[in-house]
Amino acid sequence: MVILPDEHTEQVALVRKLRSKGLFVFAVPNGGLRDAITSKRLKDEGATSGIPDLCLVMPEGGMIWIELKRRKGGTVSKVQKEIHARLEALGHTVIIGYGAKDAFDKLGEYID
Repeated sequence: MVILPDEHTEQVALVRKLRSKGLFVFAVPNGGLRDAITSKRLKDEGATSGIPDLCLVMPEGGMIWIELKRRKGGTVSKVQKEIHARLEALGHTVIIGYGAKDAFDKLGEYID
């Protein structure tokens, strides 16, 4: 039985690879379990369900949003699909990567 890395491990690997190439990438930590008070405070501050996991800031002002899923079994929720559609309607690119390698490969047409 092959044990695949979890989403956290995949995201760490992708961030390290992108940063090793000198790219500016940052996480959007909207997920995770929180108590009700912290959850409300973050929502009041602008935390929004469905925002992709990472943002890659490109030269000349472009941004690519990266939704990272497990290599197998990862699914995109309804709210994530809605947010992705809103971002794309605003002219942003959204990549859904099933693991770090898949995400990096899909970014290939945008990065050197």
